[in-house]
Amino acid sequence: MGIVVQKYGGSSVADPTAIKRVARRIVQAKKDGHDVVVAVSAMGDTTDELLDKAQAVSPLPPARELDMLLTAGERISMALVAMAISDLGFSARSFTGSQAGVITDSVHGKAKIIDVTPGRIQEAIADGHIVIVAGFQGVSQDTKEITTLGRGGTDTTAVALAAALKADVCEIYTDVDGVFTADPRIVPAARKLDTVTYEEMLELAACGAKILHLRCVEYARRYDIPIHVRSSFSQLHGTIVRGSIDDIPVLKGKSMEAAIIAGVAHDRSEAKITVVGVPDKVGEAARIFTALAEAQINLDMIVQNVSAAATNLTDISFTLPRTDGQVAMTALAGLQATIGFQTLLYDETVGKVSLIGAGMRSHPGVTAKFFAAIADAGVNLGMISTSEIRISVIVDEADVDAAVAAAHTAFDLDATEVEAVVYGGSGR
Repeated sequence: MGIVVQKYGGSSVADPTAIKRVARRIVQAKKDGHDVVVAVSAMGDTTDELLDKAQAVSPLPPARELDMLLTAGERISMALVAMAISDLGFSARSFTGSQAGVITDSVHGKAKIIDVTPGRIQEAIADGHIVIVAGFQGVSQDTKEITTLGRGGTDTTAVALAAALKADVCEIYTDVDGVFTADPRIVPAARKLDTVTYEEMLELAACGAKILHLRCVEYARRYDIPIHVRSSFSQLHGTIVRGSIDDIPVLKGKSMEAAIIAGVAHDRSEAKITVVGVPDKVGEAARIFTALAEAQINLDMIVQNVSAAATNLTDISFTLPRTDGQVAMTALAGLQATIGFQTLLYDETVGKVSLIGAGMRSHPGVTAKFFAAIADAGVNLGMISTSEIRISVIVDEADVDAAVAAAHTAFDLDATEVEAVVYGGSGR
């Protein structure tokens, strides 16, 4: 048999009992004849606790030192998991991200993987060891500094390792039994999906579904790595992420039985900025978004109003990660004198609700049904954005749960029997 890469999140290795349970599952895969490589997250809430310690010492810790601090959590996990495997009579070798050959760019806090050179991992596999890798981290190609990949980065570590090692599958173990049609914490009647395409999973991840990290799905699609999302707390099959929407029969007119909607996702981590009174001239929007790009800020939804004939001014609104809100406001404030816009408005009491499904490409009326369901729930819409397989709306943060539940019911996604079980606390 070939190589299997497994990833275990923080709730799966939260304490010694959980670590021993994970070790038994890893050893079983080895007994089944696989070569096993494992990427692990920090235990439980360790990363948050380390962040709190950093803030207690310094309100603005240097990015380099913060990365050095945060990577300690995964190094603790990798060593403890290796010890637990050894206690079961099997040999394990643990490696930090840099030792495992995870090469990144030099951006601290949200580095991107450039390459994986898994020489030491391959040597350890050849010697019969189970390999444990600290997730979420790597080493900069240019500066040789330790970097972190951002929240959820262990997912990306696992898929990148699977691609570099040409693994048969990447198993992502979490605290729910697979990918559900909505967050089980909000919709207890959410149904588990047996399969989901890369494109649908990309949209779900981008829209707030925390089950998989966005960049890990992008990596998997690029290298055609199947992802098997499972719970480390049960033996249920889980969800397979693979394939393209172009392979779905309903989109080729062969069948009308495939599901129209894969799920409803939500995100409470966004903020909205409105640049009020922007002169409607060529190049002004480009200046605004160039400044944000130079500040390393990723934008989500963007809406520009039609300029008022009397004033020739327009408003530009966009959403972005709430954690980047003040950095964005500072960058934009520096442009006010140059561009001449009137003011900036900042709102962090917003949430995003998204409907995702490849089947909506060939089913008219999905948009109308979605908006009607949200309206019937008494929820007002602030912004709207669409893609070929997604409809997203911005609502008041307090209305997110109601909008998710209404859309989920409207599209007949509720399970006949409540089966969604959350074993841990984070969904990761």
